[in-house]
Amino acid sequence: MKLPLKYIAILVIASLTGIFVYQAYWLTDLYHTMYGQMERSISEAMRISDYNEMMVRVNKLKNDTVKEGTVSVSTGYENDKPYVRSHANITYTDTTQISGTEDLGNTVTEATEDTISEDEAPNSENSMMHVNEGVNVILSKQNDMQKLTNYFQRGLHSGLDIISDPDLAIYDSLLISLLREQGLDVPYRLEYLYTGGGKDRALPFTDTLSVRGTEGYTPSVRAVQYDYAFNLHNSQHYRLTIEPIDMIVLRQMSGILITSFIILVILSFAFWFLIHTILKQKTLEEMKSDFTNNITHELKTPIAVAYAANDALLNFSQAEEKAQRDKYLNICQEQLQRLSGLVEQILSMSMERRKTLCLYPEELHIQEILEPLIEQHKLKADKPVRISVDINPDGMTVLADRTHFSNILSNLIDNAIKYSHEKAEIDIHCRTVRTGTNEQAEISVTDQGIGIALEKQRHIFDKFYRVPTGNLHDVKGYGLGLFYVKTMTERHGGSVSVKSETGKGSTFTIKI
Repeated sequence: MKLPLKYIAILVIASLTGIFVYQAYWLTDLYHTMYGQMERSISEAMRISDYNEMMVRVNKLKNDTVKEGTVSVSTGYENDKPYVRSHANITYTDTTQISGTEDLGNTVTEATEDTISEDEAPNSENSMMHVNEGVNVILSKQNDMQKLTNYFQRGLHSGLDIISDPDLAIYDSLLISLLREQGLDVPYRLEYLYTGGGKDRALPFTDTLSVRGTEGYTPSVRAVQYDYAFNLHNSQHYRLTIEPIDMIVLRQMSGILITSFIILVILSFAFWFLIHTILKQKTLEEMKSDFTNNITHELKTPIAVAYAANDALLNFSQAEEKAQRDKYLNICQEQLQRLSGLVEQILSMSMERRKTLCLYPEELHIQEILEPLIEQHKLKADKPVRISVDINPDGMTVLADRTHFSNILSNLIDNAIKYSHEKAEIDIHCRTVRTGTNEQAEISVTDQGIGIALEKQRHIFDKFYRVPTGNLHDVKGYGLGLFYVKTMTERHGGSVSVKSETGKGSTFTIKI
């Protein structure tokens, strides 16, 4: 069962649309995934840079001869609640008399402070300061090691900051180095902030302790901020401000986007070519059907005429009179010649596709080929015909197969006569032209007939194609003549072209 063309087109369009939608969905999902991954990478780079900055400070403290200290971080359960606690112990080896204790307790939201005044501090050569800072941590999962690691790092930070302040310059250098490794070489602003206030205290406030970044960079309204709090109570944090990273993500996806675009273009072309082929096959099938109906009628006509003439000779005593006998015999001969020509044309069309088709080229004088063809077409034409021939140089020859070359010229002359008005005015020009290093014979056949519309000219050499003439059916044809001309000319290594204008005639030119 044949599927209607419109359903095939709908199916193809639906399939192509489905592929487009799925591809768009997949690329959008990939974009969001990569965007989220890059944001996590930025946050992780801030955390790693913070850890490395602490290690730099630890290495510097190894050479410090003024103060010594230890920092410890502990975790466990207290009163059935998990906790993380940081403890710092600082010893001053100079004669400065400073000592103090700061106990921040094990609370989640608030810390209490008890300080000892300078007058109450012990007066000794080796002064000490003890600081304990703790916070309860409820982990969502017992195996949430990343969260536990972060709290350990914050606890270490809280203890180390008592001994040595964070160095934003070092942190800046470490962070930008990591971001560049990830392809984020963009203008930025980096701030070291302290947030204070809250319950039972003054109003919340934020102090900017230090700022670094790209010189001359001013964040736009679309700029994005990434905060990283590095102590247990989130009162101190780094803030990185950069422009949106969407274009960076798209650049990283450029290979996938280009590949996807190429695939979509190929698929679109493939589906277009499929629809085009189906339409062409449908048109070809219709033309074949028209050809079959037309050629069947045309084959019946000479058979019927020849049969009637032969029947008159046999059954109606028409053979006794010489004039009548010759008349009917001529009719039979003409119709048999016409029938032979139709069969020969059909056979030529069936043979032209065979690889075994062989040409037998020989040196032919164009004048000798044209003269009998012109006489034959003048005799069988049903209208007055004037054909002029201009051959330059005289005695011009061409290397071609005699039979097929003669059929090529015959088809061009026949078309010129058929599509002329009441009187056929035809001019044939032959000359030699140079193409590259080779010489070719150029033969043009010009008529003053009805002409061919520009949009139809690219189809006239197609098999079974006939230029539509509306309701006029006075010109018989099968859509094979010009297809044969083009095919055989190309088999000879030549080419054929047409110049035509509606109502002003046509010129067909072959180079062979």
